[in-house]
Amino acid sequence: MSGHSKWATIKHKKGAADAKRGRVFTRIIKEISVAARAGGGDADSNPRLRTIIAEAKAENMPADNIKRAIQRGTGELPGATYEEAMFEGYGPGGVAVLVEVATDNRNRTVSELRHMFSKNGGNLGESGCVAWMFSKKGYLSIPKSKASEDDLMSVVLDAGAEDLKDDGDEWGVQTPPDAFEAVKEAMKKAGFEPTSAEISMVSQNSVKLTGKNVAAMVRLAEALEDHDDVQKVHSNFDADEKELQAVE
Repeated sequence: MSGHSKWATIKHKKGAADAKRGRVFTRIIKEISVAARAGGGDADSNPRLRTIIAEAKAENMPADNIKRAIQRGTGELPGATYEEAMFEGYGPGGVAVLVEVATDNRNRTVSELRHMFSKNGGNLGESGCVAWMFSKKGYLSIPKSKASEDDLMSVVLDAGAEDLKDDGDEWGVQTPPDAFEAVKEAMKKAGFEPTSAEISMVSQNSVKLTGKNVAAMVRLAEALEDHDDVQKVHSNFDADEKELQAVE
């Protein structure tokens, strides 16, 4: 889980990019459309759609935007049809990287991702080259100031969580994908509102980088996450906090 924690640190570090509301809205709208196309437009019977709608509301996305994205996904409104894909590669120092995309032009996206990897000391690999290092898990975090370890552990384990991790200033709750919603609702009911909640690809181990490789990996992460077609980036990257803080 240290890889997940360090990757989260990078995301927090690049908060300025996350503040680009248009970029955030673009990603969410694509995911809403994909979720609606795959599982229907009724959020009550489509858990994936329900989760992304909750994220959209947390980002203050207007209800009309959400509705139109659902209707494009179900075909009620015209619009681009997005294909989901997972690309795999290696970052600086042999770090494993998974990139989830939603694209209406796969060839363009592949070409652009390959350029980003190459420019930042990595390379785009073949399907299956690193995916075996990851497993799909639910992950929720909450500041330690908002919950004691014993109280939180009692709630999340009873709801189906696998583990409670110490992630510095936060508690990290890991769940099987099918228990994610139940754990999230149990936390909320107990007054432990998670600050982040997502189903992610979690690495089984981590690769610790030092020196110039840390900065190169951060640049690669930022480039990937700023790409319009990229939905999520997963990695087994690890580094000392001081090394991360030294990266501008």
